Amino acid sequence: MAAESGPAEQWRAALPQHAVLSRLREREAAAPAPRPPIIRNLLFGIDGDLFLWDGEHSALHTIGLRRLGGPEAAALSRYQTLMCINPPLFEVYQTLLSPTQHHVALIGTKGLMVLEMPKRWGKNSEFEGGKSTVNCSTVPIAERFFTSSTSLTLKHAAWYPCETLEPHIVLLTSDNTIRFYSLKVPHTPIKVIALSDTEEETFTMKKGRAYTASLGETAVAFDFGPLVPVPKNTLGQRGSDEVLAYPLYILYENGETFLTYISLLQSTGNLGKLLGPLPMHPAAEDNYGYDACAVLCLPCVPNILVIATESGMLYHCVVLDGEEDDDQSEKSWDPRSDLIPSLYVFECVELELALKLASGDEEEPLESDFSCPIKLHQDPKCPSRYHCTHEAGVHSVGLTWINKLHKFLGSDEEDKDSLQELGAEQKCFVEHILCTKPLPCRQPAPIRGFWIVSDILGPTMICITNTYECITRPLLSTVHPASPPLLCTREDKEVTVSPLRILAASQHSFEKHIRSILQRSSANPLVLKSADKDAAPPPEECLQLLSRATQVFREEYILKQDLAKEEIQQRVKLLWGQKKKQLEELTYCREERKSLREMAERLADKYEEAKEKQEDIMNRMKKVLRSFHSQLPVLSDSEKDMRKELQTIHDQLQHLSNAIRQVKMKKEYQQKKMERGSSPRKPSINLSAYQSKCIQTVLKEEGEHIREMVKQINDIRSHVNF
Repeated sequence: MAAESGPAEQWRAALPQHAVLSRLREREAAAPAPRPPIIRNLLFGIDGDLFLWDGEHSALHTIGLRRLGGPEAAALSRYQTLMCINPPLFEVYQTLLSPTQHHVALIGTKGLMVLEMPKRWGKNSEFEGGKSTVNCSTVPIAERFFTSSTSLTLKHAAWYPCETLEPHIVLLTSDNTIRFYSLKVPHTPIKVIALSDTEEETFTMKKGRAYTASLGETAVAFDFGPLVPVPKNTLGQRGSDEVLAYPLYILYENGETFLTYISLLQSTGNLGKLLGPLPMHPAAEDNYGYDACAVLCLPCVPNILVIATESGMLYHCVVLDGEEDDDQSEKSWDPRSDLIPSLYVFECVELELALKLASGDEEEPLESDFSCPIKLHQDPKCPSRYHCTHEAGVHSVGLTWINKLHKFLGSDEEDKDSLQELGAEQKCFVEHILCTKPLPCRQPAPIRGFWIVSDILGPTMICITNTYECITRPLLSTVHPASPPLLCTREDKEVTVSPLRILAASQHSFEKHIRSILQRSSANPLVLKSADKDAAPPPEECLQLLSRATQVFREEYILKQDLAKEEIQQRVKLLWGQKKKQLEELTYCREERKSLREMAERLADKYEEAKEKQEDIMNRMKKVLRSFHSQLPVLSDSEKDMRKELQTIHDQLQHLSNAIRQVKMKKEYQQKKMERGSSPRKPSINLSAYQSKCIQTVLKEEGEHIREMVKQINDIRSHVNF
């Protein structure tokens, strides 16, 4: 861990001292800009490089994180500036990177412009080989539309999530309409989704604001879900092929959520039809608030929607297929009625937007009426975690129950009512990262930039405050998913696992028990100091802030640590007793092993003696049986057979001896004949090669003939003898 955390700690410590942030801080201190009315996010990153938008110069400043903290001292002053050839005429409050990372959307309330990222080359893969200033082309989106409609504002913008198509951007405007624009045709929308009737739109143009806006029946945000097959009943076609589309969840200010399926490649049947409002279970009288401001769809199946309200409430909703009830069965005759999904509110979380301070006499915290819009950010490293930014700070929320929910939905159980019981077992993890409004007298100071670094540099949260101070915080590993195994690793099923590891990995292990005790429900966030050094807060509020921090440290840290300490001490005491008992049993087992070993040696000696005695007895028994059988007057069958065999062998030996005697007599007779027939040597006869060959052939044939005759004679003799 030390080898991995070393480089990460270096660039985290060096980033706040970078020349870009230092110059922006000096410029902000010299001429402080007015506080923006909305939350800003002017920071994003690509492959270890940070990009910060400078509104005064209409440029992006690039900071290379990989070179920070290294041996080069010039890394703190080295950066690149991406200038806009056609800078935006509106104030930019958000920068949004495209899915292909080739374009950046510059978003404002009165317009939107897309900046094309320049090419990289060179040793360090810098823009245009490392130039200090690079010109970038920009494409204004719906420029004529925003210029002609002065009262029209842009509420929300997002990229179309498909990476294979050409970039498309989606806009939600104040006329309650969603428009899709292509970068090739930036002035004319290729798709329009009207969220209100035509009459109401005409009334909006005349009066400037529709009556539905006062009732909260206008869309405030939307988000795309992962690619899914569209249900057959939504398409309205039978027997058609499977159509893939992106679900688009649209949130209204009154808390209602609508759904539509979007696919720019296909336009089949009722694809793109607005469905909703989606029913929420369990039902609530206030429909879970009337001040909804943001929605986020986590990339998992089934989809999990996070709905945020300005009062600081977060609702985690599971999107499940709708079930046909009585109301829908009555409308089943209507072909326009659709079986829409339902939202099951899994849990509700209340964020502490402003710190709840205790009064002087009472220890109970004072209720704060502070409210502000909340922006939801998806974590690129962990799909079960997201982050919240608002005017008063930053929160991080981790959903630790997603894996258990997937197991529950993947089982054969059909009782969806136990979802609430599942939510009561394991709650989400909320961490208060940064607080920019620690005191009631302090004005909110929204952050200017927020980004999550998720590559090999280490998972880190980067926040740029209103005064361009850089705050880096390493993300907690509580919600991190398990790392996938390497391709070269194979599980060996024959290897036995230690019982201690099995006990540690069990559901009710002592380690998990201690973690549950130490888990905090609230924490002391990083408090941002005031930019105005002369404006000192009242001593009463400072005392309340100190009392609140002391109370949190006492209740969430010291008391829980003391409780964990008592549990650990009790556990240690029990373990010491078990260890003592086990040592006694170990000593007893060693003595027993020693006695068993001695007994085994004695038994081995006795076994050898018994074996020798057994062999002696066996030999004596064989002798007795042999003598007993030899004295029997009647032969056994085996002895009779053996006698016959010996008699036969005796007869054969006599026959062979006679044959040998005859052969010897013939040999002597032949020798005598040869001696008598010997005469003086006659002159040798010279034969030619052909004659010698013929004689050899004849002799060979005669020899083979004689051999065959001898063989036949032997066969006849053996047949006659036996």
